[in-house]
This record gives sequence, C-alpha cells and structure tokens, in this order.
Amino acid sequence: MNPIVRRIRRLTPAQAIVSYYFLAIAFSVLLLSLPGVHQDGVKVPFLDSVFTAVSAVSVTGLTVIDVSQTYSTFGIFMLMLVLQLGGIGIMSLGTFIWLIVGKKIGLRERQLIMMDHNQHSLSGVVSLIIEIIKILLLIEAIGALILTFYFTQFYETFSQAFIHGLFAAVSATTNGGFDITGQSLMMYHNDYFVQIINMILIILGAIGFPVLIEVKAFLSNKNKNFRFSLFTKITTVTFGVLLAVGTVVILALEMFNSFKDMSWHEALFTAMFHSVSSRSGGLVTFDVTQFGEGTNIFMSALMFIGASPSSVGGGIRTTTFAIAILFLINFARGKNEIQIFNREIELIDVFRSYAVIILAIFMVLVATMALSISEPNLPITALVFEITSAFGTCGMSLGITDDLSSFGKVLIMILMFIGRVGLISFLFTIGGRATKTKYQFPKERVIIG
Repeated sequence: MNPIVRRIRRLTPAQAIVSYYFLAIAFSVLLLSLPGVHQDGVKVPFLDSVFTAVSAVSVTGLTVIDVSQTYSTFGIFMLMLVLQLGGIGIMSLGTFIWLIVGKKIGLRERQLIMMDHNQHSLSGVVSLIIEIIKILLLIEAIGALILTFYFTQFYETFSQAFIHGLFAAVSATTNGGFDITGQSLMMYHNDYFVQIINMILIILGAIGFPVLIEVKAFLSNKNKNFRFSLFTKITTVTFGVLLAVGTVVILALEMFNSFKDMSWHEALFTAMFHSVSSRSGGLVTFDVTQFGEGTNIFMSALMFIGASPSSVGGGIRTTTFAIAILFLINFARGKNEIQIFNREIELIDVFRSYAVIILAIFMVLVATMALSISEPNLPITALVFEITSAFGTCGMSLGITDDLSSFGKVLIMILMFIGRVGLISFLFTIGGRATKTKYQFPKERVIIG
C-alpha cells in the first residue's frame, strides 16, 4: 500500500474530516485564482485569496475584499461553487461523486459521513447524504427562480437578474453571507418580499438537514405512525424561541436608537431579519454599525450559539445551548436527569454540550485577548463581534475585517475553520483515537459550589 494512503488510513475519522477540509480550502484557493476569475486590472494578495477561500468553504461571509468589485461573472460562479462545497459538506459531495462513479461506500467512508454530520449511527448515512443534496438543491432552485423573476424589475437584462437571483439564493441557503451587490441586502431594506424569501432560505439552511428530511417524510404521509425525533423537536423549538427572543430584544434595544425614525413594520422587519441572519446567515438589511453596543453584544451571543447541528451553520449549535439550559433548569429543581417530550436525554450528551460550551468560551476569550493586543486601535466590542461572527460562521462585521493585521486575519481564519468543522470534530482531532478504560477506581464525591 502507498505510504501516503497508509498514513491517511491511520487517521481517525475526525482527523480525516479536518484534513479533507484543509484540502477543500487549498482547492478553493486554486479555483479563486484561475485566469479570468478576477475583473480586469484587479490583483488580490495571496493572504486575501486564502481568507476568501476559508470564508467561503466555512460559509461564513467575512471578507477583506469587495466581491462586486473583485470577481468577474466567471469568478462569481466559482465562488458559488465553493459555497456549495462548504454548504453541502465535503463528505456529502464526496459520497455523491462516489455514487455517480459506482464506488462502493465502505465502513471507513460511512464513519467519515457520520462524523461530518454529527450522526450517532452508521445506518442510513448514505441515504441521508442523498436526501441532503436533493433537498438543498431543490431549495436553492426554487429560491433562485423566485428571486430571478422578482429581480427582473431591478436589472436591465434577464441574465443580470438571473446571476443576482441565483447567487442570492445560494448565499442565503448555504448561510454564506456573501453578496455581489457591495451592499448586502441594504438596498432591499423596505422590500419585505426579498427579506421574507431570504429569511426562509436562511432558516431552511440553518435549522438542520435531519429536520428537513423528517418534515419531508411527515408531509409525504407514507407512514401513519410517523413520529418526529427528539432532535427535531428540540431543534425546532429552540430555533423558534431564539428567533422570537432575538427579534424582541433587538427591537427593544433599538426602538429609541437606530429605529426611532422607522415605522413600526419597518422596525419589526429589521429586527426580525437580523435576529434570523445573526444566527448564521450574515446578510444585513441595515448598517449594523448604527446599532448600539448592547445590541451588538446581544447579536454576538446569537452568533456564538449559531445554527443547528448537521446544517450549514456553525457556533456551539442550538441543541448544545438547549441541553445546557434544560440541565440548569432541571438541576435547579433538584433533578439529576433531563426529561423533555416524554424522553430522557443521555448523560453523555450533557457532558458533550458543556465540553463544547466551555471550549468555545475559552477560545473566544483567548482570541479576544490576542486580537486586543495585535489590533490595539480597534474597539473591543467590534473585536468580540468579529470573533463570534467567525466562530458562528455568520459573516456579519462592524467593518473592521479589512483593517485586521496579517495575524488578525489568520486568527479569524482559524476560528472560521473550527466553526465549520465543529468543536466536537476539533476536540476528537486533538484527542486522537478513543481508548476504553480497562479498570475503574473507587468513586468519591467532591464539594461543588
């Protein structure tokens, strides 16, 4: 066996996933450096090309360049290709290609798919991938069709409307956060139709592929005894609660600040859109630098939580946040277990949730300290906003991304990468192969609190 292949075979699934994402970034850098990708006379420094590639693969949207002024039409299509690569996932696309060429999906490949999509079982992972690709492409196609015909009133030619409609649909569905207008969606601040379509696409991309698959199975009505899984119930409720709370809090914080000259419906839609988008979407309909510091800190918290597992988004994920909150509520009531929707959550999932939260908080603190030293002239609130945006693969910024030093850009790239790969995979990458304990020591209680 080839030494390189043998070395790859020795990698754990988590280490292999991380390695494949590194390869995807390298491949994306090549795609975004092809002849004809940039507009005439435009030259992009290598570090900025890498930054854009990492941001696209991680479907974040943070950028140090103006996409509308940098990429040609060919370059825009290459950027969409990279967004698809990051949104669908490396193993999903790899599996799809393997199926097309007739390659057998073995145990190793199934383990990688399971790790990439945070699944607990090897059974059904291949059919999961097929469903994910079918659903995601269908959502993008419908979104692109609607937006294209709607945009014909804003652009002189149908081809222009098509490019803007297609890119907007791909960017929103993959929660990529990129735009080719140079203004995100701010020109549609009073266009509620465009906002609603984008919010729907962002939510469908961020709520989790297993949820969409279960909803599809429910609507097909093939199984009369169909029951939604605990994952779908917790994810949907948490997602809805965070959306509603986010809307109310942003509206309350900005009602007498940046929203004071808006009508009630304009303020409501602005608050709602940014509650949805700050979870992972990264698109904006209003200049977020006009928000107060309290709002920016709150939105940083939303970005820190991020989207759902097995979705296009990052962050600690909705289920992690939900389980942590549920544990605190039950613990305060004197219970040692979490019971919800007539089910009991495994203790290992509680451990994993708090491990993710502790590691995420630690990373944000370390990154904040590091950037406050390397970027002493930038406000600390803007730095925290940038860091949580990168980790949550959101893409919103207070306008400091292109002001970062080379060290700052590299640090943000690392956070975007970890946010896309997932903290569980990142932890397992560091930990190596799992080993079973052959013996146990006597248990003893420790004073806590």
